[in-house]
Amino acid sequence: MEPVKIGLLGLGTVGGGTVTVLTRNAAEIARRAGREIRIARAAAMQYNPEIHGLDQIGLIGNDAFAVVEDPEIDIVIELIGGYSPARELVLKAIANGKHVVTANKALIARHGNEIFAAAREQGVVVAFEAAVAGGVPIIKALREGLAANHIEWIAGIINGTGNFILTEMRDKGRDFADVLAEAQALGYAEADPTFDVEGIDAAHKLTILGSLAFGIPLQFEKTFTEGISRIQAQDVAYAAELGYRIKHLGIARRSGHGIELRVHPTLIPHRRLIANVDGVMNAVLVKGDAVGPTLYYGAGAGALPTASAVVADVLDVARVLTSDPGNRVPHLAFQHDEIADIPVLPMAEVETAYYLRIAALDQPGVMAEIAGILGSEGISIEAIKQKEPEEGDTHVPLIMLSHRVREGRMNRAIARIEALNTVKGEVMRIRMETLAG
Repeated sequence: MEPVKIGLLGLGTVGGGTVTVLTRNAAEIARRAGREIRIARAAAMQYNPEIHGLDQIGLIGNDAFAVVEDPEIDIVIELIGGYSPARELVLKAIANGKHVVTANKALIARHGNEIFAAAREQGVVVAFEAAVAGGVPIIKALREGLAANHIEWIAGIINGTGNFILTEMRDKGRDFADVLAEAQALGYAEADPTFDVEGIDAAHKLTILGSLAFGIPLQFEKTFTEGISRIQAQDVAYAAELGYRIKHLGIARRSGHGIELRVHPTLIPHRRLIANVDGVMNAVLVKGDAVGPTLYYGAGAGALPTASAVVADVLDVARVLTSDPGNRVPHLAFQHDEIADIPVLPMAEVETAYYLRIAALDQPGVMAEIAGILGSEGISIEAIKQKEPEEGDTHVPLIMLSHRVREGRMNRAIARIEALNTVKGEVMRIRMETLAG
């Protein structure tokens, strides 16, 4: 049987890892696929000539569009990243009848609906396992392994940079800015870390997971996003005293009113398995009605872990090259004419519990005034701790844990508390989830 011919776009970290895995494990991959898989052509503006296996690529150039126009290419692997020209290249490859494998979560989250529609029309596959959680096979688990389940919720640590920062803050009592600088020095964070620390990268991934879990269109613009840059070392320490750990979670939940899609710092009980996922590792917790809670853990980034997912997708596509397009696993798990227009809830309608840190004047009646505001908004308090003030400070840190309440009510209460003359600065609010199975 003729080998499957690959056109590879991008020879950076993941591209180089993909070449390494495809060439180093070529015999094993051929045994699984039933035919040889060969990189016939690659395009990159620059690359490391020491990448293992480069000498086995048929042709390396810098014209990515020439690769997607090559009639000999069966599968295009897009590892350029970003929105453009990745979108144009993928759509052109599809129009030319080529299958596509991509690790580009931003592209899928923003333009996936358009791309999948084009792929259905042409009868080709677009595979994107590496777009979420690197080498962790969470997309395959949702599309196939958990297909019998009514998915109730997903909670994931899906950005390793943010998890590394919060782990260092907890374990060593360090400040956010200090750990961020180290993350940049180690290569975990970019020079501009906005996508990682402000939750945009995680929101791209959560958008994809939400669509796979609930059969809704990709709607990145409706995903609530909040970063970790306001988290202080004292918040991490206070959470620990109360039996919690702070993680930057992506949460997708089905409720009676619609779908929640939200990325934000979250207090989790310290005994939960996902609360003990540290460093740059990723983990996704999925609750299905039949299977219960299942946890998927592993490396969320890096050359070889991500290449593992890319090559697994290539292998899957190679297996179905001769199969009936109508009988393949749907791109977003549900048949395209069964995608449901369930509303994504605005954050003000989401219900959760809260951690609040308030800098309040240390005098009689202040606590009662704050409690009165919370009570008038229907917010009940589970626990209160008053910490010692710093030397010379007239305000004390007041730590509160609330029961579950709608975010809109909490927003109104926080605005009223911040307006008090006895309260200094902004109220620090971190959402809480028990993630109970």
